[in-house]
Amino acid sequence: MARRGSRPLLIGLTGNICTGKSTVAGMLAELGAEVIDADLVAHEVMRAGTPIHAKIVETFGPGVLAPNGEIDRTRLGAIVFADPAALARLEAIVHPATIEAVVQRIAAASSAVVVVEAIKLIESGMADGCDSVWVTTCRPEQQVYRIMGGRGLSRAEAWQRVRAQPPQEEKIARADVVIDTSGTLPQTRAQVRAAWQKLVGRVSGCNYGSVLGRGGTWHGGKKSQCDGPK
Repeated sequence: MARRGSRPLLIGLTGNICTGKSTVAGMLAELGAEVIDADLVAHEVMRAGTPIHAKIVETFGPGVLAPNGEIDRTRLGAIVFADPAALARLEAIVHPATIEAVVQRIAAASSAVVVVEAIKLIESGMADGCDSVWVTTCRPEQQVYRIMGGRGLSRAEAWQRVRAQPPQEEKIARADVVIDTSGTLPQTRAQVRAAWQKLVGRVSGCNYGSVLGRGGTWHGGKKSQCDGPK
């Protein structure tokens, strides 16, 4: 699929914690998409020496720092996942800078299709600038199992993180594509391939118009002027 117009086709990929976003993103990369992981971008904007790093320490105290001076995300997570108000404060600090950096990466992309993987894709407004919104889902018990295995947390800590997020149904309601990762990897891959083929078939030959605001902001609410996807 050759790139057309002034920007790539944008797929917004989201889902609650440990529902398989990164797995699906990897499968899309295998199909030729360029993936921008908003969580990794957030890591970068929070590095020591940045204004965001300084603001986080000012807001939550030096107790969130690791010995090397970087933000200890486990310590910070223990604070914000136990307090919705604290989580909102953190997001207000980190999200604007993360969105700005994501927009810059999209503008610099060379691929015909770019995937923006972001747990807060919808809540932050980034979904409004995407041509297609994909949501990953699985059973809550699977989320807990994956969190425990991947992050070394206790069952109680894992459930705390799952329950700190809105119900999966809220994201699913905004989805153009839902990928259920409850099954095997081949089953998930089959869903991804089918959705990809359908998407590429519907937009083949479309001349994409720019939906990115200039000046480092996400200019949402506009999609490519073509017949699909809706």
